[in-house]
Amino acid sequence: MRAFSERSALGRRLSGRFIAGMAISDALAACQHVNREGIAVSLDSLGESVTTESEARASAAIYHQLLDAIHEGGLNANVSVKLSQMGMDFDPALAERVVGEIVERADTAGSFVRIDMESSAYTEATIAITERLAARYPGSVGTVLQAYLYRTAEDVERLLGQGIRIRLCKGAYKEGPAVAFPTKAEVDANYVRLMKRMVTYSREGKGVFCGIATHDEAIIEELLAFVRTSKVPQSAFEFQMLYGIRRDLQRQLAEDGFGVRVYIPFGPEWYPYFMRRLAERPANLLFLLQNFFRT
Repeated sequence: MRAFSERSALGRRLSGRFIAGMAISDALAACQHVNREGIAVSLDSLGESVTTESEARASAAIYHQLLDAIHEGGLNANVSVKLSQMGMDFDPALAERVVGEIVERADTAGSFVRIDMESSAYTEATIAITERLAARYPGSVGTVLQAYLYRTAEDVERLLGQGIRIRLCKGAYKEGPAVAFPTKAEVDANYVRLMKRMVTYSREGKGVFCGIATHDEAIIEELLAFVRTSKVPQSAFEFQMLYGIRRDLQRQLAEDGFGVRVYIPFGPEWYPYFMRRLAERPANLLFLLQNFFRT
């Protein structure tokens, strides 16, 4: 199945819609194209759950190259990394060192590293590592919080209080009712509460710039109405979306003067990436298919 998907015209069309390509050069070309539309980028080299230090170092080397290219090319971009890609599953201390080196490189280049969030088993460790690195490199590192977890309201306050940038998403992993809201309506309601708290906090002089990561048009409209009535400046936040999904909405928000950032994944591990997301949550397949034919 992997060979067919990677070699067939249908597979290439699918990957080409949602994945920038296999190589760093492909990702940078996609970044330049998106930047020309007035939209920022976060680059994500696909890969998870490495098993050796050499694999972790090889993954990190790609990010060092990306940060150098972003700096040298004057691109409006930053990077997003996963701890499991840096050795978290077999040596958390190694993962923190490797990611710390990436953050140090970003700090020197005036860039930013988003430590991505994975399943709830990683949540506390991810936040703790982000906190320690943010203390060393303030403003150069942030993380992601998932609105479907019960704990996220407390985590939002925890990170805002330290001035750490948050990307708020709904959550793409399969989680049980012991740790996550079981219904879409509950997740959506929690997302709306948290995003309003985040953008309001950002305008209280705390200097915390946050990312609102959603393709849900109803939620976006609710935030737009909220910022108008609450007089939240557009500079307090940005919308964040995935490459190839709701490109029409991305362009419209950018034309309306709102900050928009597109997450661009790339690399030969695109097939395992797709299969894991679909296995974890079959609803992800419907989401992708709905967006495959949109402009």
